[in-house]
This record gives sequence, structure tokens and C-alpha cells, in this order.
Amino acid sequence: MKYIAFLFLSVSLFAEATFISPIEYASQLYKNPRGIGCQHCHGDNGEGKLVANYTHKGIDKEFRGPKINEMNFKDFHKALDKRKLGMPRYFLTTKEVQALFLFLNQDIKNANK
Repeated sequence: MKYIAFLFLSVSLFAEATFISPIEYASQLYKNPRGIGCQHCHGDNGEGKLVANYTHKGIDKEFRGPKINEMNFKDFHKALDKRKLGMPRYFLTTKEVQALFLFLNQDIKNANK
């Protein structure tokens, strides 16, 4: 039993250590938040992306992931918390949403330095 407690303590202490930068963490989260990465529908930098072309009742249509790299944080957070057509619900923590927002807006942040 004490080995299990030691293992648990070791893992929890290791989890607290930071080995990657906030941008690296955000990049990894963007690429795979909960199984399918944001870039598959929203593009590598949130610029939006064509996901599929299809025909419905004889009419050619397309399914696009919208541009998300120019949203303000409030709208971005709200969009991630609502169910939308084609958008998976990820159940992200506030810190994860902040990290994703940081990733999408890192060029703006760096330009202001």
C-alpha cells in the first residue's frame, strides 16, 4: 500500500513540474485536445479550413470549419462551451481554453512587444 501512495505522490509531483513553455503546451492542446485536433477543421493557425465537399439532394455543398483566430476571448470561450453542428464538445477547463486562445493569438501578442 505504501508503494501505491509513493507512486501517486511521485506522479502528482511530476505533473506539477513544467517542462514545456505555455506556447508549446497550447500548440499540443490545439493539435489534440480530446481525440481530434482543432487544426483538422480550423486550419493550422485558426484561419478556417474546408473540411469536405458533398452533395445533398442534388446540390453541391461544402462543410467548413470557421475562422477562429480573430475572436475575442469571451466569444471564443462561449463557442467552445456550446454544441454546434459538426463541432465536438471537448469539456475543456478554463486554463485549457486560455491556452488555446494564447496559441491562436501568439502573433498578436508578439507584435505588441
